[in-house]
Amino acid sequence: MGAQSSKDSRKSVHFDEKRAHASAAAEIQEAYFTANRTSSSSQLYLAETLECLGLDDDQIKDRYAPVTTESLTKYSKDFWKDPKNKLALNAVVGHDPSQVLVNRRQAVRENHIFNVRIDPEGSATNQRSSGRCWLFAGTNVLRLAVIQRYQLSDEFELSQSYLYFYDKLEKSNWFLENMIDLADKDIDDRVVQYLLSDPVSDGGQWDMFINLVEKYGVVPKSVFPETYSSSNSGRLNRLVVVKLREFASQIRKAMDDGVSTSTIRVLKEQMLEEIYRMLVICLGEPPSSFDWEATDKNGKFIGVRHLTPLKFFKDHVKYPISKTMSLINDPRNPYDALYTVSRLGNIVGGGPIRYVNTQAETLKKLAINVLKSGRPVWFGCDVGQSSSSAIGAMDTKIFDYELAFNVTFGLTKKQRLLYGESLMTHAMVFTGVHLDESGIPIRWRVENSWGENSGDHGYWIMSDAWFSEFVYQIVLNKDDVPRKLTDLLNTDPTVLPAYDPMGSLACPQ
Repeated sequence: MGAQSSKDSRKSVHFDEKRAHASAAAEIQEAYFTANRTSSSSQLYLAETLECLGLDDDQIKDRYAPVTTESLTKYSKDFWKDPKNKLALNAVVGHDPSQVLVNRRQAVRENHIFNVRIDPEGSATNQRSSGRCWLFAGTNVLRLAVIQRYQLSDEFELSQSYLYFYDKLEKSNWFLENMIDLADKDIDDRVVQYLLSDPVSDGGQWDMFINLVEKYGVVPKSVFPETYSSSNSGRLNRLVVVKLREFASQIRKAMDDGVSTSTIRVLKEQMLEEIYRMLVICLGEPPSSFDWEATDKNGKFIGVRHLTPLKFFKDHVKYPISKTMSLINDPRNPYDALYTVSRLGNIVGGGPIRYVNTQAETLKKLAINVLKSGRPVWFGCDVGQSSSSAIGAMDTKIFDYELAFNVTFGLTKKQRLLYGESLMTHAMVFTGVHLDESGIPIRWRVENSWGENSGDHGYWIMSDAWFSEFVYQIVLNKDDVPRKLTDLLNTDPTVLPAYDPMGSLACPQ
């Protein structure tokens, strides 16, 4: 017998499926109670809800789709019934919840003692109000080779602004080439709109870092220092983005008017010259040659003349950047497979962005081996999750939200990726790890690029549980990776869409 659809006869309507619905609702109720530990009043409310299963879908929708006065009355009554809610309200309402709800017991366990730690580490750097974390993390890895070779002080840095200049210029060209390639697509096409949303982000990926270093080399920070716009990139980015969107509109109009792709590429040179001019005015013009002068820890003078950025990298940094690879942990997709992301890159003609997907435990094991050998590990993560700048810690238990709000957050790593709750937002460097008697990691030492005022002079602590949940990528030398994983680099990658979370660029500001 089918249910009637007339709204005038709702009260007398009954479904044949009532028993099945009741059974399903009971299962939902049990799961809800288990996950949320609801009060007896909430249980009673849900029990009464089950009795409404005799209503048809329209009746259920009318009652439960909107937020009703009846619901609001119940919510308020339940809130004020629990004295703990009153205490939480008074404590939190005037403050940042993350400051009030720090788990004191967990915070005091954030111990900066590590039984595996590289030496030297280098002093903590500061990206300031920019999204250049991946460049800072990358140059922090590279600089250690120079510090060790020449016995320099820990304060020595390679210029992040130098690479930033060329990354911004190359990304502008990358964007314009994508606009030429996609000019026949509707302006509302999802990929077109995604690329227009952020044409030249400050952020980047390790393979982009490889592309920059192999094409342009590196220079000491003393040769190309910070400027206002490198340390405070928001205004420069805004101006460049506005201009690039204008260029995109011009490219699409030219294509509509029948202008050839070859002609548009010639016109693109003029567009890039405007971007170059803006970058030079804000960042200075990068040197094509330079002399390097420094003193080592003992005050001995070091002077090298007639260098180019590429010669400095090849002869004095000597980091085997071309022999590195990225490993990721993406539980949405099959492991032991190679992935790339459509339209992700920075240099036309440069290497592609590629990841080998593997288990989180594999990432940990391989990172530990590299740290034991005295070398750092570049990694990417979602730094905004369960982290405290005041303490300098990333820990899944650092905030006690359940105590204050009586709610739990139960998404898995896979679900967070699927539902837009998490992606890679920041790049840093592992410089140590603390292992228990069985060699199991307890906590990790992290070189951040947010200055020296948090954590241990700018070095943070990461719990091993946090690593499992929020670390997505590490970079290793291929010699440190099992053959079965490096061989995957010779396979055809699965291409993820441009808007996939694995295409996110690490760039918190």
